[in-house]
Amino acid sequence: MPANLPPEYYEIEEKFQNASRIDEKISALNEMLSVIPKHKGTDKLRARLRRKLSNLKEESKKSKGGEVQDNPYLVEKQGAGQVVLVGFPNSGKSSLVQKMTNAKVEVASYPFTTTLPQPGMMPYEDIKIQLVDTPPITEEGIPGPFISTISKGDLLLLFVDIAGEDCVEQMEKMLKFLQEKNIYGRNKDQKNMLFNDHRCLTAAAKIDIEGSEERLEILKELIPDHPELIPISSKTEKNLDRLKQRIFEKLNVIRIYTKAPGRKADTDNPFVLRKGASVIDFAGRVHKDLANNFKKAHLWGSARFDGQNVGKDYQLEDQDIVEIHTSS
Repeated sequence: MPANLPPEYYEIEEKFQNASRIDEKISALNEMLSVIPKHKGTDKLRARLRRKLSNLKEESKKSKGGEVQDNPYLVEKQGAGQVVLVGFPNSGKSSLVQKMTNAKVEVASYPFTTTLPQPGMMPYEDIKIQLVDTPPITEEGIPGPFISTISKGDLLLLFVDIAGEDCVEQMEKMLKFLQEKNIYGRNKDQKNMLFNDHRCLTAAAKIDIEGSEERLEILKELIPDHPELIPISSKTEKNLDRLKQRIFEKLNVIRIYTKAPGRKADTDNPFVLRKGASVIDFAGRVHKDLANNFKKAHLWGSARFDGQNVGKDYQLEDQDIVEIHTSS
């Protein structure tokens, strides 16, 4: 990030990251542009923000007067990926979102405090990942519109309250519900599901409560083919860093940094691409002209040596630094 940005810029940036409506994002971007000092060090940032603003304005025109944005169940994806949290009442979803993000969520000991999707941005190293809290599953299931909220996510994070004696029953009912709705299937049932084991994690919440570790072992024994399970505590922060790491790994993305010829690499603002992306994929993400006029690239990171010459089909790895040269 360029130096000398005023404190209010970061406050507005946080507002932009948390915004779920296009008009809110446009307003925040305009505010960000108004407070950024104009000097050489901010040229790149201001250009990037103006591109975002232009794209959002185009998107707003296509939304037919904002009809889609008025849907309270629609959560626009932000950051490196969208993780949707699913669980029974008081299973610990809202507590985790409150602990790991900047979202203002209501946490209470009574059920149904979450009635609409609640997004928040979770920092992970040099990127942010979006967590979306959803209303709890009940005996009747989950309100219809929330099925579409869940289905649009990149990763499913299931919650089971292992402080309760009914944790095994909770897990069984949740997996049955998700299977019936063709959302998640285990083992042989995964073929026609929206999510499989590669895109699903389970948070065994409240591991700090007495007796929880014993109940966790019982759950593992009685439901051996459960999705990958991580015992956590939002209160003591146990395994929260591990959960963050596994979320990032499960999202199957990589961070790539730009380097202009003759300059230092920009390691503050990575581009996020799907794992398996090539140099030409990255070039196109930075700017279509770089892809159209691509000549060669120099690579730092996964290359055999720093600054190695690589072609457009070279497969990138997480935290590679790429310097693109064009024919023009």
